[in-house]
Amino acid sequence: MNSCGEKKQQKENVSQNLTEIIAIKKVLETQQECWNNGDINGFMQGYWNSPKLQFRSNKNELTSGWKATLERYKKNYPTKESMGELKFETLNIKLFANNTLSKIEGKWELIRKTDNPKGKFWLELHRFNENKWVIVKDSTISF
Repeated sequence: MNSCGEKKQQKENVSQNLTEIIAIKKVLETQQECWNNGDINGFMQGYWNSPKLQFRSNKNELTSGWKATLERYKKNYPTKESMGELKFETLNIKLFANNTLSKIEGKWELIRKTDNPKGKFWLELHRFNENKWVIVKDSTISF
C-alpha cells in the first residue's frame, strides 16, 4: 500500500511529466507554424544545432548535422508553394532519463495544390542544460 508521501511523489511526477509533454508538443507546434509561414530557418530551430543531429529519410538516407539537414530541406522545398501546409499528429510521447529524453511517434501531412503527401515520423528529443527540448534524431517516411 502506498504511503501519503509516495502518493504525493506520484502526483509531482505526473505534473512534471505533463509540463515536459507540453514543452515537447510546443516544439512541434512551433515547427508547424514556421513551416506554414514558409520559414525553414525557423522550422530548423526545433532541431539540435549540432553536427551530431541525425535525419533519416524514406530511402534510409542519413543526413548528419544541422547545417546539412537545413540544406536538404531548402533543396527539397525551395518555395513556400512546394512546402505546402504541414500538419502533425502526435501518436505517442514517452519520457526517459529523468525527463531529459523523449521519443515521439507521429504522423505528418503536407497539403499542396498538386499533391498531398503523408507519412510517419519517429523523433528523439533531448532536453539539455538550457532546458530547451530539441530534436536530435528524426526518422521520417512517406507513404
